[in-house]
Order: sequence, then structure tokens, then C-alpha cells
Amino acid sequence: QLQLVESGGGLVQPGGSLRLSCAASGFTSDYYAIGWFRQAPGKEREGVSCISRNGGNTIYADSVKGRFTISRDNAKTTVHLQMDNLKPEDTAVYYCAAYSTFLQGACTMDSRVFRSWGQGTQVTVSS
Repeated sequence: QLQLVESGGGLVQPGGSLRLSCAASGFTSDYYAIGWFRQAPGKEREGVSCISRNGGNTIYADSVKGRFTISRDNAKTTVHLQMDNLKPEDTAVYYCAAYSTFLQGACTMDSRVFRSWGQGTQVTVSS
């Protein structure tokens, strides 16, 4: 089974940037589409972004569109989430997750299809 480990979270001021990383091991990660999700205290988990196996298809939640960028390096089995112009409402625990698919361009933010999840990394946006 694929193991996922997130890193890069922390405390940042509004307008600042962070780069989250999701390192995959235990299986050939390029068979997997990868998604980022977040959960704020008292709120339901929500999809943030996803990227297809070949990196050619990406989806973003409306709340982060234009500010966040997802990318993947299959050679290094790592997926990154570059977060710019961060806002207090971006404060949450961020999780990466993966699901296997035969489709190179498949990508979804439906959390029900994701089978492998990381432990999460805290992002706090505050002055």
C-alpha cells in the first residue's frame, strides 16, 4: 500500500506563502492520482486540489484558485502544493491522499475514492 508523508506546514502571516510536500513510498506512485484536502476545526474536510497521474490534469477548489498550485515530480515521487497569498481562512490541517487509476488524466476531489492518506500537516495563517 502507498504510504504518504506531508511536510512544509507552519505559521505564516496573511499574504505569505508556504510550500507543502507529499512524499510517497511503498509502491509505484505514478500509478496514482494525488489530492490535497484540508480540515479546519469544527468544519468538514474539503478538497483543495488534485493532480492526475501524468500531471496533465489539475483541479482546484474555487476558494484557492489563482493562489495555490499543485505539481508532481514522479521521478522523486513527490507532490507539492505551492500556496501563495495565504488568508486566515486557509488555516487547517492539510492532508495528501492518493488513489490508483488506469487513466493517465483522471483527477477528482471526491474524497470517497481516495484509499491512502497521510497524517496531515498544520497550516496556520495569522498575524
